[in-house]
Amino acid sequence: MEYRSLGETELKISVVSYGAASIGNEYGNLDEAQGIRSLQVALDGGVNFIDTSPYYGRTLSEKVLGKAFKEIRRDRFILGTKCGRYDVDEFDFSAERVTRSVDESLQRMGVEYLDIIQCHDIEFGSLDQVVNEALPALRKLQRQGKVRFVGVTGFPLKIFKYILDRAELDCMLSYCHYSLNNTSLPGLIPYLRSKGVGIMNASPFSERLLTRQPLPAWHHAPPLLREYCRRAVEHCDGKGVDIAKLAIQFCIQNPDITTTVAGTANPTNMANILKWIEEPVDRELMAEVQRILEPVTSLLWPVGLPENSNDPQSGL
Repeated sequence: MEYRSLGETELKISVVSYGAASIGNEYGNLDEAQGIRSLQVALDGGVNFIDTSPYYGRTLSEKVLGKAFKEIRRDRFILGTKCGRYDVDEFDFSAERVTRSVDESLQRMGVEYLDIIQCHDIEFGSLDQVVNEALPALRKLQRQGKVRFVGVTGFPLKIFKYILDRAELDCMLSYCHYSLNNTSLPGLIPYLRSKGVGIMNASPFSERLLTRQPLPAWHHAPPLLREYCRRAVEHCDGKGVDIAKLAIQFCIQNPDITTTVAGTANPTNMANILKWIEEPVDRELMAEVQRILEPVTSLLWPVGLPENSNDPQSGL
């Protein structure tokens, strides 16, 4: 397993990390024992960062992790969770709520501190409230020793520049903006690096678009994007290759991205991811897939409040 520094923090994180949304039932019914086993497979394979949120499964993900952590030494993992989003339409980035959220997460997971706390999906709230209330409150918790590093997550790339023009962050997490079908994130990387921000990439499979699995009911990808991704999946199937292998290999090749968060509650899928990142890259097949997806490169969908939302055509 390769490890990379997260910005200017002292954290060294595995190039693939464990996304715990799946053990919060975000992608289908959870077999709790299987979910915990998938985490154990990840840790045994060298993964050292776990990413979760009280939103995932409406606290279920954190609760399952709390059960798992009873059998796992705290020094075996770096733990990140989020605050500010609690349900599909429930967002609260006030100082009081994010402070309480951290205490609730600590209690649910049975840990004394968080390595990383991030404001979750900030495009659905007031970015000024994030800057003026949430981040100062989290910095206060940092001084108290409850959290080590502070960041934000979201979908539209422009929100990160808005925040970083007004506040300091230790890290950020972007999703669906660096994958085989979308390479919008690298355009922002020089700016992020100039600010000393650690970069985390999530959804290497574009929330299942780049897999053989059915899309979750909540997926917002437009029909055109779904169609081209389906063509890419079928092309790989015709070559006897799971497109998910190419997808994860593509993401970890960028040295500017510290880690790629890959979520699964299936131990076999987790083992496959660990195997794939060690195998040679079929660059010819990857180029073929990229050519198939070229017409929809950077095609996304609007997310968040209108003033915070991205341009679906540019990804920005």
